Amino acid sequence: MDNVALQKWLTLFSDNPYYQAVIIVLGGLLLAKILNNIMSRILIRIANKTASQLDNRLLQLARPALFYSVLLISLGLAGKQIFEGSALSFLYSLLETFAVFIWANFGVRFARIILRSMSQNAHRFSVVSSQTLPLFENLVLLLVIGLATYFIFTSWHIDMSAWLASAGIVGIAVGFAAKDTLANLFSGVFILADAPYKIGDFIVLESGERGEITHIGIRSTRLLTRDDVEVTIPNAIMGNSKIINESGGPYKKFRIRLKVGVAYGSDVELVRDILQQIAEAEEAVCIEPEPRVRFRNFADSSLDFELLAWVDEPVLRGSVLDRLHFAVYHQFMENKIEIPYNKQDIYIKEMPKAK
Repeated sequence: MDNVALQKWLTLFSDNPYYQAVIIVLGGLLLAKILNNIMSRILIRIANKTASQLDNRLLQLARPALFYSVLLISLGLAGKQIFEGSALSFLYSLLETFAVFIWANFGVRFARIILRSMSQNAHRFSVVSSQTLPLFENLVLLLVIGLATYFIFTSWHIDMSAWLASAGIVGIAVGFAAKDTLANLFSGVFILADAPYKIGDFIVLESGERGEITHIGIRSTRLLTRDDVEVTIPNAIMGNSKIINESGGPYKKFRIRLKVGVAYGSDVELVRDILQQIAEAEEAVCIEPEPRVRFRNFADSSLDFELLAWVDEPVLRGSVLDRLHFAVYHQFMENKIEIPYNKQDIYIKEMPKAK
């Protein structure tokens, strides 16, 4: 009796496509659950033993994508048992569309995780930083949307040739119309990647402006001058100009130069000692590198000296030079050291005779 019933059920199953479809869907659901459990209980446990959290996040992200992909495949196989012709083609197109949405979402989130991980290791990946991260995320989003659109149109058997040709023409027109904007955009990416300067640096532009970098954007760079005036410079200009970064180099220290001339006949040893003592007495002047005095030149009416000293930041240049100038003038006055100035002596060889 049992064998007869079993044979009857097997015959019913082989002859009824709807039962077959249900069994395929249930089998796909079971397989998806098994894969999900394997990833959650085995692979994620293995990933938890690593120092990085990147693999954990990627596995958590891949779980739903694989689960729904297996389920969609089972639905496609089940539909093949029931539908045929245009109905089956419609079902396949619909399932492919859902699959594109699932994997497009996975691709965007996957790229964001990778890019953010790279931005946190800027010393290894200098191109991707916290400032360029939004740009790369938007580029990935546009790329994924473009690919997803193409695959969706393909799944519905829509010819993309005319669309691609139109997009190419529109792209050329937009490129010509926005060439300055694109130049600023690419220059901003290169500036952020190459990092010739950063926020907080004091720079001197080729045109003479000097100030602190307050913002580095994709389109422009903002400079705050010593007059508290903000100057906005397009990145295309910044990328093609000579820029002096006073805060660059191995450290932010900045060398200041104080030039002074003394009259011929002055005690040059005393002048050197006075300048050295003034620099060492100034608190804002760095001890290392130590200040030094140089006898530079025999000028037309003066002996030219130069005091070289270092300050911790370029912003201190003006205030420190102000105090040093005051100290030099007072010390020279106390020690009777003359600071010459331009003057002309007129010698009259002969007075004109009176009429």
